[in-house]
Amino acid sequence: MSLDVSPQLLADAEKGEVREEEFVETVRTSLPYAYELIASLVGELRAGAAPFADNRTPPSEKERGQLLRALSSDAIRGSLERHFGVALAFQNCHRVAVFPPEARGGETYVRFTSLRSQILNQSPEFRDC
Repeated sequence: MSLDVSPQLLADAEKGEVREEEFVETVRTSLPYAYELIASLVGELRAGAAPFADNRTPPSEKERGQLLRALSSDAIRGSLERHFGVALAFQNCHRVAVFPPEARGGETYVRFTSLRSQILNQSPEFRDC
């Protein structure tokens, strides 16, 4: 399972009422590595002058699983983007980048998410990630 959903949140979803704040809290507690990594990158982005902040350190298998679950789900990814006020980009199985939302579609974001960048970011150590 991707998320540890509380009985109350499940009941709310069954009624059709889900507050995004509660969903994000479920993501934070269920996928702590993914949440904290994104939170720390947001801090780096806001503290610096670079156009984006990213992580190049390969995580453990458990941590990698959290990233994959968080970023492969449109609902989770979208909620994290809205919660932190950023645009997320993802390469391989570990390289997460945060951009200001207005950067989406801009030169740096497009370059980061391009086919060329994906190919250049390949390494034998990430073959099975």
